[in-house]
Amino acid sequence: MPRLARDRIGIVGVGNMGGRISRRVLDAGYAVTGFDRDPAQLERAGVEAAESVGGVVEAADVVLLSLPDSRVVESVVLGDGGILATARAGQVVVDLSTAAPSSTRKLHAQLGERSVELVDAGISGGAAAAEQGALTIMAGGSEQALERVRPLLETFSSRLYYMGESGTGHTAKLLNNFLNGINLTASAETMVAARRAGLDLHTFLDVVNNSSGANWATLNRFPHIVEGDYLEGGLTGNLLLKDLTLYVDLVRALGVPTLHASGPVAALGLAAGLGYGDQISNRVVDAIGDLAGGVRLHTEGEQ
Repeated sequence: MPRLARDRIGIVGVGNMGGRISRRVLDAGYAVTGFDRDPAQLERAGVEAAESVGGVVEAADVVLLSLPDSRVVESVVLGDGGILATARAGQVVVDLSTAAPSSTRKLHAQLGERSVELVDAGISGGAAAAEQGALTIMAGGSEQALERVRPLLETFSSRLYYMGESGTGHTAKLLNNFLNGINLTASAETMVAARRAGLDLHTFLDVVNNSSGANWATLNRFPHIVEGDYLEGGLTGNLLLKDLTLYVDLVRALGVPTLHASGPVAALGLAAGLGYGDQISNRVVDAIGDLAGGVRLHTEGEQ
C-alpha cells in the first residue's frame, strides 16, 4: 500500500484521550478534521469541526477512532452516513478504543470489502502519556497498513508493537487492562488498610515499591493519590469496569478460567454504586475507604 507524503487525518471522538492525541497530531504538522457529539471538545483541542462522521471520512486519508466501547464504534462505522457508507478505497481506519476483539474482526472484514483497512490499536499509558507523546500502542490488522500509519501513531506514542492479525491489538489491550484493574483495586484496598493500621503511607509505599508487592499502581498512581492528586482526566471507573467485563467475555470465549476477575469487578462496581463511576478509576480507593468508615489517604492540609 503506497504511503502518501502527508496523510490528512480525521478523528471521531475528541474527549479525554482523543483530545490529547489530536493536539499531538496537530503539533506534528498534520491537518486534522474531527467530529464529536460535543462541539466544545473540538474547539478545546483546536481541531477543525466536521458536521458528521461522513464529513470526517470525506476530508481524511486516515481516520482515528477514540470511542467508549464497541457499541459506539459499530454505530460510527456501520450507521447511516457512517464510515462504511462513505469510505473510499485506500483509506485506513485506526481504532484506538478499547473494544471487543470479535467486533473488531467483524468490522475489519466489512471494511475490507470496500478496500479500507482497519487497524485495531489499543493504547496504554493514560492522559499524561498522551500529552507527552509517550503512549504504548498494541496493534492488530494488516502489517502493511500499520506501516502506512506508523509515522502518525509515533506522534503520540513511544512504543508501538505489532501483535498480529485483526483483533490481536484489542485482545492485548483487554489483557493488559485486566492486570491494570487488579493492580489498582488490590493496591487501593491495601492502602486503605495501611491507613487504618496507622502506617505512614509514604514510608509504606517506599517499602512496597522496593519489595515484591510493587506494581504500576503503587509506582505511578498512589504516590500522587496520597498527596491528594487523583490524576484526573484519565480512564473513568465505569470505563475500566466495561473493560473488565470485556475481558471476562474474552477469556470465556477462549476457554480460559478467570479466577481473579471478581475482585476488581466488585471494587469498581462498588465505586459505581457509590457515585464514583464517572470519575477517574483511581477514586475506587475512596469507595473502599467509605466502607472502611470514611477513610481517605489524604487529609486536606496534611503534608
